[in-house]
Amino acid sequence: MAASTMQRICVTGASGKAGRAVVRDLLEHGYDVAATDISSSREDVENGAVRADLTDYGQALQVLKDVDAVIHLANIPAPGIYTPAVTFNTNMAMNFNIFHAAASCGLSRVVWASSETTLGLPFTVANGLSPRYAPVDEDHYPVPTTTYALSKVASETIAGHIAQWSGIPFVALRFSNIMDPDDYRAFPSVWADPHARKWNLWGYVDGRDVASACRLSLTAPSEALAGSPGLIIAAADTVMNRPSAALFGEVFPGVPLTRDIGEFETLLAIDLAREVIGYEPRHSWRDHIPRS
Repeated sequence: MAASTMQRICVTGASGKAGRAVVRDLLEHGYDVAATDISSSREDVENGAVRADLTDYGQALQVLKDVDAVIHLANIPAPGIYTPAVTFNTNMAMNFNIFHAAASCGLSRVVWASSETTLGLPFTVANGLSPRYAPVDEDHYPVPTTTYALSKVASETIAGHIAQWSGIPFVALRFSNIMDPDDYRAFPSVWADPHARKWNLWGYVDGRDVASACRLSLTAPSEALAGSPGLIIAAADTVMNRPSAALFGEVFPGVPLTRDIGEFETLLAIDLAREVIGYEPRHSWRDHIPRS
């Protein structure tokens, strides 16, 4: 499924960090983009974006009218921003509405933002949770520890069933902590304390690689997407300037590594994303700031 046969893509949450990167990447690759966000600026609207509240089913149907596929990024982006009930109910309403509207409109594909938190994050003393093994892969799912993560787990279940009913391939991308290049300046502040970023095994992903993963999910063969896969999308490395295996052994003693790990290799496994959609992260903080 190339850009020539999938011309118009709706991107929800288009004003967010991931959304901006995705819109830019799609335009660069020849797609026509229908951008929508409840907080679209006046400038965005003047440039063709639509403000829409996707918790309303009618508005979800409207933004998917006359598009070929959707990249659905609009959600409350993290736990703790709103009360747990608001987070869960808002995300569930948006996700169901977009998924069902996509099926009703006969879209050819649904790509959407799930979360690394579905894998058990945060790994902290507070919740008494450690990874069972590393690299943490898709088999570590589901271990929701917040209503935010629960909303993503429940949404993955709903997506799988609607994909089965409709025959439309759905792809859930379990994004790690999304970063812009300017964000990398903060990384050295955590290097002295290995526990500071253990909550997601020191993971992150560059927004440009998020955009690539979304675009690749549009063009991956349908047969590769059977079962509505959930794929971990992370950078190829960690945020740390220390070797990954030694770092993991120090912070999580007794938890096994299931294979040899490269010097700074990510502990959030991206092997399945490589296999299913051809994902290959191309951006690292190491290209932007000194390593020591």
